[in-house]
Amino acid sequence: MDTAAALLFALLTTASNALATVLQRKAAGRVPAADGLRWSLIARLARQRVWLAGIAAVPAAACFQALALGYGPLSVVQPVFVLELPAALLLAGVILDRRPPAGVWRAAACITAGLGIALWAAAPSAGHPTVPTDRWPLVLGCCLSAVVVLVAVAAVRAPGPVRAACLALAAAICYALTAALLKTSVLRWEAAGAGGFFSAWQTYGFAVAGVAALFLLQNALQSGSLVFSQPALTLGDAGTSVALGIALYGERIRGGWWAAPELAGVALILTGLVLLSRSPLAHELSGPAGRTDA
Repeated sequence: MDTAAALLFALLTTASNALATVLQRKAAGRVPAADGLRWSLIARLARQRVWLAGIAAVPAAACFQALALGYGPLSVVQPVFVLELPAALLLAGVILDRRPPAGVWRAAACITAGLGIALWAAAPSAGHPTVPTDRWPLVLGCCLSAVVVLVAVAAVRAPGPVRAACLALAAAICYALTAALLKTSVLRWEAAGAGGFFSAWQTYGFAVAGVAALFLLQNALQSGSLVFSQPALTLGDAGTSVALGIALYGERIRGGWWAAPELAGVALILTGLVLLSRSPLAHELSGPAGRTDA
């Protein structure tokens, strides 16, 4: 395990995802809202260099994440992604010419400090490079059951806090599962090359889980305020990833009295996420975009 390399590539993943969000948002703001749900939307966007740059940042983020998971455990890599929202908001201040209010800077500092405290207290350790075959069915069954229950609860609720939080948490579970499957695929690549990568069922599993996560996230964003969906998504992804790292790869975090600073760090992260989710700039980046003029 190379923790420094894992953290570096996790930060590069975060920066790439944030950049993709902001650049695609800038491009979307240049097309008329009437093009929504039409193929003409993609045609208009594809003519913009800024949109193409945003799309290019997506596979770059995927490559950085794969490298991060190859160097370090899930319980180190995935929690770093809590920095994605503050990074996107700060980048938006430069790229979209939106000056972030002082509250955004304070919230970003709160999240960063909380992440540092939580990782320091937890001191995640690497586990084994392979997952026992009998663990995958149990983990997949638990994740699928949790997602089904959350979606079922959301389906019977009107758009609002509960529905948004349930769908965001379901998306978070799928994102964490995607990372767990991707880690195995990356390790197979390292051990057996491209043949091992493409012959592993986990390679196709993480693609399916990733699509499901994206679908659930879009529905979560349409169901309620970011104040309810973003904390559930961010902390749900980090928490589930830590659990999957322990259950599948035998990773370990410190317990006992260390739980106190770990929870304090999580509380700081949650506070910062709620503050950021209330920012008008956050809603602009995550909500429907587009102008009525051509």
